[in-house]
Order: sequence, then C-alpha cells, then structure tokens
Amino acid sequence: MDLIKAIIIAIVEGLTEYLPISSTAHMGFTANLLGMPDDEFLKMFQVSIQFGAILSVVVAYWKKFFDLNNIQFYFKLAFAVVPALVLGYLFDDKIEAILGNQIAISSVLVLGGVILLFADQWFKNPTIDDEKGITIKKAITIGFWQCLAMMPGTSRSAASIIGGMAQGLTRKAAAEFSFFLAVPTMLAVTVYSVFVKTWGKETANPQKGYEMIMASQDHIMIFVIGNVVAFIVALIAIKAFIGVLNKYGFKPWGWYRIFVGIALLIYFYFFK
Repeated sequence: MDLIKAIIIAIVEGLTEYLPISSTAHMGFTANLLGMPDDEFLKMFQVSIQFGAILSVVVAYWKKFFDLNNIQFYFKLAFAVVPALVLGYLFDDKIEAILGNQIAISSVLVLGGVILLFADQWFKNPTIDDEKGITIKKAITIGFWQCLAMMPGTSRSAASIIGGMAQGLTRKAAAEFSFFLAVPTMLAVTVYSVFVKTWGKETANPQKGYEMIMASQDHIMIFVIGNVVAFIVALIAIKAFIGVLNKYGFKPWGWYRIFVGIALLIYFYFFK
C-alpha cells in the first residue's frame, strides 16, 4: 500500500464513520476502485485507522468524556456496548465472509437508504433531548439496535441513531449518543481485530510473526498518517453531520445511499 492510497482510505473513513452511510462499505468500495489487493495488511489498516476517528469524538466532546462527576454516563456506555461485544464475537466469522461480497453490501446500502427516507416520519414527538435522560435500559436497547450494523453496509451510526430515536431521543441527542457509543465499540473492535485476531494469529507462527513485525516497521508511518488524517476529517464530519441532520433529517443520506448503492450494483454486476 502506498501513502497516497492510504490517505484516500483514511479520508473516506473520517468522512463516513459517523455518517449513516456505512464506513466499512465505503472503504471496501474505495479500495476496490483503487485496485488495492484484499490482503491482511489492508484489512488491518482499515480497522486501525478507526483509532483516529475514535479520538475525534473524545476531543469534540471532551467535557462529556472527562466529567468524572457524571459516573452514570460511563455506566450507560458500558452496558450499551455489551450486546455488540457478545454478538460480534459469536458471529465474527459470518460477518467476515460477507465483507468480500460487494453485491450484497451494495444491496444493503440501497435497502438502508429506503429505510432512512421514512425514518423521520416514524419517530415523532421525542421526549429526551440530552444524554442524561437516557436510562440504563434505554442504553442497552440502543446497544442492541447498533448490532444491526454487523451486516456490512448497514451503518453503525444509522442503526444506533434510529435506535435512539425509537427510545424517544431527539435526532441530535440520538446522534450524539451514537457518537459516544462508538468510542468503546470501535475501540473494542480495533483491539480485537488488530491485536487479538490478526496479530495473535500471525505470531502463533514464528516465521509469520517475524515477517509481520518487519512489515509493521516498514509501514508504521502509513499507520500514523492514516490515523491523523482520519482524526482531522472525522472531527469536521461530526460537526457538519449534526447540522445537516437537525436541518434536513435523514432524507439526504437516504437518497445518497440509494444513488451510490445502485451505481455500485451496476458497476460490480456488469464491470467486475
């Protein structure tokens, strides 16, 4: 992987991680369009740059994350992330198998777009406009909604935001809690994918472990730059998304998903 392609992937991650359009799908499509080999290094890079996106939320909402007087906030996130940890571990192999199926992911993009067109009509008269109004029970329920994103192309952000709105949250409150929930969720995914799943598997074989260490040394700058780029772009995207969501709702993102999904279906079905 060269630096230019790594930066492009990082920009895509930063732009799409917190938008309801599926960052996994967009990174996969981008890598495919750039002609990048679907190898272990690419997979690990796509997961590792989520760390930069994680930091963007912590920085954007640092008062919330470092408010030690609000212990309930940490409990809510801890309980909300449990469903994804358990179900993600149980269905990891099945999720991995779908990741390479671009036709299936494109189809999910279109289906999710249709759902977003009507999402604003389904949840009216919200009663909770701040994280403090979210109970532990509601947090866990949103956590289960987030698990819908285990199907590549669904979007973790879309699933958790809609889940929040189903629990009576305003669009803004649901989006912000989705951002908060992304931190422990993505941190767990990153640690498991990079250090447990990939690193553990490779280092079990001494020769592969040595090769991986050398590869890591050769590509460490790519990882660093990728995370910095993802951090900066995600920080901008978070603020922009809240404004668009408040003003226009989900429809723009729904039409975007439908348009991109259909275009990709045509591309992968007829030209790949």
